[in-house]
Amino acid sequence: MPKIELETSVELYYDDHGEGTPVIFIHGVWMSRKFFKDQLPFFSKEHRAITIDLRGHGDSALVTEGHTISTYAKDLQAFITKLDLKDVVLVGWSMGAFVIWEYLQQVGEANVKGTVIVDELASDFKWPDFPIGAFDLPTLTHFMREVQDNRVDFLRGFIPLMFKEDVAPEEMEWMLEETMKPMTGVASAILFDQSVVDYRSTFPSLSKPTLLCFGKVEKLIPVAAGEHLKEAIANSELVLFEESCHCPFLEETERFNIEVSNFIKSL
Repeated sequence: MPKIELETSVELYYDDHGEGTPVIFIHGVWMSRKFFKDQLPFFSKEHRAITIDLRGHGDSALVTEGHTISTYAKDLQAFITKLDLKDVVLVGWSMGAFVIWEYLQQVGEANVKGTVIVDELASDFKWPDFPIGAFDLPTLTHFMREVQDNRVDFLRGFIPLMFKEDVAPEEMEWMLEETMKPMTGVASAILFDQSVVDYRSTFPSLSKPTLLCFGKVEKLIPVAAGEHLKEAIANSELVLFEESCHCPFLEETERFNIEVSNFIKSL
């Protein structure tokens, strides 16, 4: 399990297998690189497959500062620079999509061949002009209080919302272990920031190919979010996964891997 130290003395742990086009998988809020356990062996056969734990998540440094999408994007840039990665494909699930859009906003598209966005909205917040958002203020407030006061039970209720089918006990346990790794204050801080960022104004500047992968089951993210992104982002393609909710890479692994692989080969 290699690690890299950024200039800010923050250590990020990652997995790096295979050769070829670098494909970086970026996890969601509270999650970790282990959620892409079924992608690493598949994509490393033909590409350089990389999974990364963002700061404060997974096995990476449990630092208390810098838990904003803006800082996570800066960490991603530093990571790409440190490893001297060229013409990368960025795969962002949930909050990972925000990290990608923030990275593109900060750095531009010059070193990016394409992006894959997995089940995320332009913004999670229900703004007055964005009613399809996932959270309104009362819901966000409730979530933040649950993270502080009732975290294990809250996560045991939240994790099943990411899947169409019931979560097996053994699956629940490793997911719960991973989502409990961020410190409680960190979990609240990044939940708030990732819930109120809004990238609608960024989309007109994007030109590189984008694959949009959305679960058809709408427990968390509506299909309308994918349709909105398809309209807003030029050169994008929307693929719906009929038997998935928020995690098509775990729920329909074979189809997800093939769809993303074919997209990468088309770039």
